[in-house]
Amino acid sequence: MTMTGCTRRLTLTALLLGIAFAMPAQAEEAYDPWPGLVQDIFNSRPMNDGSAVIGIEMPYRAEDAAIVPVTLRSKLSPGDSRRIRSITLVIDRNPAPMAAKFELGPDANVTEISTRVRVNNYTDVHAVAELSDGQLYVSKVYVKASGGCSAPAAKNVEEARNRLGQMRYRQFAREEAPASRVREAQIMIGHPNNSGLQMDQVTQLYIPAFFINQLKLTQDDSPVLSMEGGISISEDPNLRFTYVSNGARRFRAEAKDTDGHVFRNEWDVEKPGT
Repeated sequence: MTMTGCTRRLTLTALLLGIAFAMPAQAEEAYDPWPGLVQDIFNSRPMNDGSAVIGIEMPYRAEDAAIVPVTLRSKLSPGDSRRIRSITLVIDRNPAPMAAKFELGPDANVTEISTRVRVNNYTDVHAVAELSDGQLYVSKVYVKASGGCSAPAAKNVEEARNRLGQMRYRQFAREEAPASRVREAQIMIGHPNNSGLQMDQVTQLYIPAFFINQLKLTQDDSPVLSMEGGISISEDPNLRFTYVSNGARRFRAEAKDTDGHVFRNEWDVEKPGT
């Protein structure tokens, strides 16, 4: 075989190998898990365009994949008679895609929720709102981040154990007139929220999943917001939200984790403290 013939054959072989190696990556990139998630999480219920119902804000490129900020915001007009009953946050390519489901108190008028999540791969992130009309409405964003679910914890085991279940409640001043009943508050819970995909750097063994899976917030005994959480919620869960005060003097929080611990606290609304 001539040198030219060998060169041509090598070039063709390299081209075919390149195509073969590229195909899995292209197939992975082309694969869209969302239709399957609609079936698994929402029992294949119809999805309506949520662009005028629910907004989702996340950075296009995350600085830290283990603590990616996300804000969910109602876009319903003041004259709309419907209300949002629940919001489900789905991170499509995470190992456990359903990051959290938020149930909104019927009289609390929660219009905004912010938290922090882990993102494991470049992915679409969907926010699905269920309204009082029984319909589902979906919005999405695309986020470039990777490795968030397996990233080592920021705190060591001893520090995390000492802070387990500690809660803080804060309130923030708003621009509305002082007589306004709209409040903005934040709940922070000390908890490692281990994903089950993190490795102990000393033993080289995987740390078992251990996370807050339920959180209920009330003003006196009236529901404000509850969360069903999963491994995608970042270490030391943090929720910031708006709600309408019903005049209650006490704000209460109850959290449960996957090991059966129950954490409770309450604060004077006028003197939230720590």
